[in-house]
Amino acid sequence: MSVPLELYQILAGVLFCIGVMGVLIRRNILIIFMCVELMLNAANISLVAFGRALGSPDGQVLVFFVLAVAAAEVSVGLAIIIDLFRKRSTVDINEVSLLRG
Repeated sequence: MSVPLELYQILAGVLFCIGVMGVLIRRNILIIFMCVELMLNAANISLVAFGRALGSPDGQVLVFFVLAVAAAEVSVGLAIIIDLFRKRSTVDINEVSLLRG
């Protein structure tokens, strides 16, 4: 039983919208960070779905590159968040915005 491309795109769109709303509404840096990762995963679902529909492995290859960049982003981002938490004892985005010079 094959799942149509439209359902994958609807799923990717819903996940991306949830991620965007999380970035816009939430004030916790960790939640915002997870929502950005959710948006990346929505793009990955879309790439794999189009690759499968077109019969080309290009989408899957591109997903591996996106995942590698996302892994590097996670390591750097979490290090920054941990450092901010150690210095400010909070992960509230409003408190972090006070660090601007």
